[in-house]
Amino acid sequence: MLATLETESTLTDRFQTTVPEAVRRALRLGKRDRIHYTIRANEVVLSRSETPEHDPVIGKFLDFLVRDIDAHPERLQSVDASFVQRLRALTAHVDVNLDAPLPPDE
Repeated sequence: MLATLETESTLTDRFQTTVPEAVRRALRLGKRDRIHYTIRANEVVLSRSETPEHDPVIGKFLDFLVRDIDAHPERLQSVDASFVQRLRALTAHVDVNLDAPLPPDE
């Protein structure tokens, strides 16, 4: 027989709540993870949401850039070679592994 654990949380005035620790553990939720809700007749099933294939924030930022460039093309500036050389000098000894996981939030 499967064990059943019950827990509850309270809604704030802004309709927000803290996901109880038992639920976070059961679903292996971490900071910034997404939660999926399935609404059935008289119940709501909470589950861990799959990670999206793209970052929605980046998409919104890129949309903003497109709108801004369309509205104000006069603001565009070219990047000259001396600026590129300065950036390379500033980052010459910085080792970045884009595939490495980010450190946990403290």
